Amino acid sequence: MRVVVLGVGNILMSDEGVGVYAVTALADRYDIPDTVEIIDGGTSGMDCLDRIADADLLLIADCMRKDGKQPGDITRIADDEINAWFKTRISPHQVGLSDVLAACVFQGIAPKKVVLVGVQPQSFETAMELTPAVAAVLPRVVERLVAELADFGIALRDKAA
Repeated sequence: MRVVVLGVGNILMSDEGVGVYAVTALADRYDIPDTVEIIDGGTSGMDCLDRIADADLLLIADCMRKDGKQPGDITRIADDEINAWFKTRISPHQVGLSDVLAACVFQGIAPKKVVLVGVQPQSFETAMELTPAVAAVLPRVVERLVAELADFGIALRDKAA
């Protein structure tokens, strides 16, 4: 079994970087088994293709604009919902990520399961920190990633335990 946890976003644009901060916090707090690869994908797009190809689970952390949501709200979408997500631009770098997933499908190397844990951003201003609303939910985002892994049969051990 091969699992990839991908954090995407630009840490120079405030809340746009929440996915990168989330996977960094996950790796800092938990012992990660060899079957799980944590990737700080930044805004690299196609550079991640080989690393997510043929994964049993691709778990993505990202900012995600969704109508009716407040800054810091967390949304989970998976599998077929991901395709609908690409029809509406809700993340500044979404085109890069959609291109990567489309290339995987085209080449027959798509991840078997894809889950996105998204956070409603408040700001994309140039700043190297999250807004207070998004920073406040970062621990919950990490907990959601841990729960998704647990649902997939991978229990992480807290380094502090």
